[in-house]
Order: sequence, then C-alpha cells, then structure tokens
Amino acid sequence: MEKTWDDYMNDPDILDEPMGLRITHAMRLKVHDETKHMTTAEHTAYVNERARATLLRLGMTSEYVSPYAENL
Repeated sequence: MEKTWDDYMNDPDILDEPMGLRITHAMRLKVHDETKHMTTAEHTAYVNERARATLLRLGMTSEYVSPYAENL
C-alpha cells in the first residue's frame, strides 16, 4: 500500500519535531521512498521532470531550464 502524506507526517521518528521540521522530514522521507530503487539515469530524469513541472506551475517556460540538464 502506498503511503499518504499523513503517514509521512505521523511517522513516529518525527512526531516530536516542531511542525516546520516535521514537514521537511516528511518531504525527505517521501522523496526517498519514491526514488530509493531508481538507477542513476532514472533518478536524474525524475529530478529533471520535477524541476520542469515546478517551473511550469510557476508560469515559467522551458527557456529557464538549462539545455545541459539533459546531458547530466
């Protein structure tokens, strides 16, 4: 079963942290779970796609993405 955001936020290891730190740790745990079995090439593609999606959500076009990103 896939974990929900609440599952990450309620992880026993981070329950005693201040809320800002809990959110940061929950994000880190979620990304780790999503990428832990990826090859280097898959991880690079994942990171590049997440960056592109974020830039598009912010209203930026692909001209802001480095043309060298595909070769990393």
